[in-house]
Amino acid sequence: MFSPFVMIIFGATGDLAINKLFPALLSLYKQGNLGKKFYIVGFARRPFDDNSFTEFIENQLNLSKEENKIWQDFSKKVYYQSGTFEKENGYKDLVDMLAGFDKEVGACITRIFYLATPPDNYNTILDFLSKTKLSEGCGQKSDKWTKLAIEKPFGKDLESAQDLDKKLSSIFAEKQIFRVDHYLAKETVQNMVAFRFANGIFEPVWNNKYIDHVQITWAEKKGVGNRGKFFDGVGLLRDVMQNHLMQLISSVAMEQPKSFSREDMRTVRADVIKSIRCVEEDEVCKFTVRGQYAGFRNEKDIDSASKTETFVALKLFVDTPRFKGVPFYVRAGKKMPKDVVEISIVFIQTCHILFKEFGCPEIGNVLTIRIQPDEGISLRVIAKKPSGKLSLGTVNMKFSYQEEFGTKGKDAYQKLLLDVLSGDQMLFNRSDELASSWTFITKILKGWEKNSESRIRNYELETWGPKEANELIEKDGRKWL
Repeated sequence: MFSPFVMIIFGATGDLAINKLFPALLSLYKQGNLGKKFYIVGFARRPFDDNSFTEFIENQLNLSKEENKIWQDFSKKVYYQSGTFEKENGYKDLVDMLAGFDKEVGACITRIFYLATPPDNYNTILDFLSKTKLSEGCGQKSDKWTKLAIEKPFGKDLESAQDLDKKLSSIFAEKQIFRVDHYLAKETVQNMVAFRFANGIFEPVWNNKYIDHVQITWAEKKGVGNRGKFFDGVGLLRDVMQNHLMQLISSVAMEQPKSFSREDMRTVRADVIKSIRCVEEDEVCKFTVRGQYAGFRNEKDIDSASKTETFVALKLFVDTPRFKGVPFYVRAGKKMPKDVVEISIVFIQTCHILFKEFGCPEIGNVLTIRIQPDEGISLRVIAKKPSGKLSLGTVNMKFSYQEEFGTKGKDAYQKLLLDVLSGDQMLFNRSDELASSWTFITKILKGWEKNSESRIRNYELETWGPKEANELIEKDGRKWL
């Protein structure tokens, strides 16, 4: 059970807070996971008081009857502080509010500052947390009493990421900083470690002697929606590749950790990201494709001449002894034919050696890890078709979390919030991970900027990106699954 705490959510009226944080907090409260004494404070510019703020959140959540009853109790622990991020007044009022909570409990209580705002606000909020000494807890200048949770993207290139990291480390100790990438908390991503290292049949073939290549697909049916102001100028390479997809790559390519301790797990992830071979500026046309869906420039808050990519495909290599020479083909896009995030490990096709006269499937064994939706794992194997003559085909052996366990596990944000409360940083980015990923991403960005041949390619809605994305993999004699 957790000791008393207060969580201050900056950007409390935004999409992240409404769609992710408050539903996760309400669910944790329902499960009895938050302890007996806690406070949730929303900080935003709207002129709400406590009651009008909780009414606003309630109306946004679309609660069931059962959830509404729970919300009535939970909302008594929710407070509001009106203020703009750029002015000190709101922060000073917050000082008084938090002091009142400490007085009510009769002790210093843990403060968790959650930055659920656009990244442009991070530096301003951090400056005022330091200036008003909110970051120091209740006046004891101890790193025991405060934590900071900060959402991706952590910067927009290597230089800005390093500047942000420098500022964070000047205010908080590393053990206080929780850099949130919710993909690390997804059940299937975590299960990759157990799947690989707990099953003796897979680890011996998890290397370049048996794996032909790896495919990773991140696809959304929707476009930018109401995120146009944030997304334009950021693009999918920064928004998804720098964080989510880097974590999926590391889950495939990591070595066995010494233990499941926080630092051992973070170290093997960091080692993989550091080992990803950079695409040099003059190689971007060879290893990358960027696209933009039809009609993107007509979306709300999008520049009519925007060159922001809504699709990216990459070919990359992880230069470790285990994966030396094994290509990773990664694609991510919006306005795709379906919503799906999955990893496919394609093994070297060997059946033609014995069965060449009978014909072999073009692609043989494939292990697919479905991150979302319908979380699960499938293994494609080759089998004889039921007929009088020898004929081969493929069949899938499938495992579904929902069907097998009756649950998909905790929501990613529920898991992350519990880990922040307990101080467990295993599922949070470390600064060296970020430096390596931004080094990789920044070189591609500079290459795109300097190389006119790497221009944006248009693609139609509900397609798998521009034709150049297919050419990227097909020139190697392979195909997207």
